[in-house]
Amino acid sequence: MSSIDTSLPDEIASVADSDEEQRLSKDIIFELLKNRRRREVLAYLLEADDTVTLGELAEQIAAWENDTEVSALSSDQRKRVYVALYQTHLPKMDDAGIVEYDQDRGLISLSDNADLLMMYLDTDTHQQDRWDRWYAALSVVGAALVTGAFLSVPPLSAVPTLGLAGVVVVAFFVLSVAHAVSNRRRERNVDGKLSRIE
Repeated sequence: MSSIDTSLPDEIASVADSDEEQRLSKDIIFELLKNRRRREVLAYLLEADDTVTLGELAEQIAAWENDTEVSALSSDQRKRVYVALYQTHLPKMDDAGIVEYDQDRGLISLSDNADLLMMYLDTDTHQQDRWDRWYAALSVVGAALVTGAFLSVPPLSAVPTLGLAGVVVVAFFVLSVAHAVSNRRRERNVDGKLSRIE
């Protein structure tokens, strides 16, 4: 007899019966994300970017929880995580449409709704916004070019300082436009995801 609660909250159970697989409520999202093991499942699947077995997933999560390597895990550490994932966490995530969990074969992969939870996770695999580096690099290069032209350093002495400053300003303008376009795309992507959250 197991003491693990395998019942689903009403919100998640209703998603399992619903025809609207592409929408999730904030209650369901936060219910799923409140548990560390479920967040670790998402992080692992995001890194793997493919179907994984329950065994390898349980081993990695047990290793993270015990701050050790997979090879150093005891059978009790493995079993504790395996049972919790098998009986509770993966069925809840599958019912909510976050993962595809084949319980008979022990195979897990991310589902279409997983992207709704990913934006709430702080993972290293998410693309970092590095526009600050581009602006800093352009500032350094622009300042060096304008200073070189002002001090008549060859070959910059052949270019008028004002013309070189104009080129730097145009370069900043082009970079700013590219940044704005990138932000607009990201904003539309986030808005699209948020529109699927009730």
